Amino acid sequence: MDFQNILFEVRDGVALITFNRPKALNALNPQTLEELARAVAAARDDDAVRVVVLTGAGDKAFVAGADITELQKMNPLEARLFAQKGQDVFFSLEDLPKPVIACVNGFALGGGCELAMSCDFIYASDKAKFGQPEINLGIIPGFGGTQRLARLVGRAKAKELCMTGEMIDAQQAKELGLVAKVFPHEALLEETLKAATAMAAKSCTALRAIKHVVDRGMDADLKTGCALEAEAFGVCFAGQDAKEGTTAFLEKRKPVFKGSFTS
Repeated sequence: MDFQNILFEVRDGVALITFNRPKALNALNPQTLEELARAVAAARDDDAVRVVVLTGAGDKAFVAGADITELQKMNPLEARLFAQKGQDVFFSLEDLPKPVIACVNGFALGGGCELAMSCDFIYASDKAKFGQPEINLGIIPGFGGTQRLARLVGRAKAKELCMTGEMIDAQQAKELGLVAKVFPHEALLEETLKAATAMAAKSCTALRAIKHVVDRGMDADLKTGCALEAEAFGVCFAGQDAKEGTTAFLEKRKPVFKGSFTS
């Protein structure tokens, strides 16, 4: 697949998408968003891909934000369309039935923080920095930052971070519930891929169901969410993985799951 601003590879059931504009701190421009959309679609349609990992090239940045050289030239309509494009791509990432891990190796600011929040969870380097600094440019987050951040860390803290433009480190982000785990910088990618590979060996049916129920249930009341869970629990038994998993447990062996995300 021909990309200029990202790298795309599949290994051991894991699709690794790397933002590859290190001189621009991997900033998001329209072309990079288009390439990300194509990479997400490729990961969605490839049965060999069971987990997706996003990271950034170089040691400084995951994604440092939207490309300010592009923003500076935009009129109101162009800015509106750019924001909508970013939101659409991030929703396509969020809506993947497959698990998506953000491997944040440095700055995740503005659009980079918004991108990481669109993933299922975040593993971060101890050198990572997070923030929504758009206020310092006289604008606001445009790729879903005000909405996802409030849902992840609470309304008041989200307002503070967006209104002050403050950057927080990985440990602070973990304490807020934004980051799942923090690793030493040099071990981050290895540990993330290790976790992703282990997850890729699990039941696709169950992984898809967990993602669906958690995401849909978050916007529902408790009883509705639990009803979604019961329904998805039952659906798991329609496939072969539930039989294989329970049989392997009773036979004291490792299960070999053969279900897919498309069946």
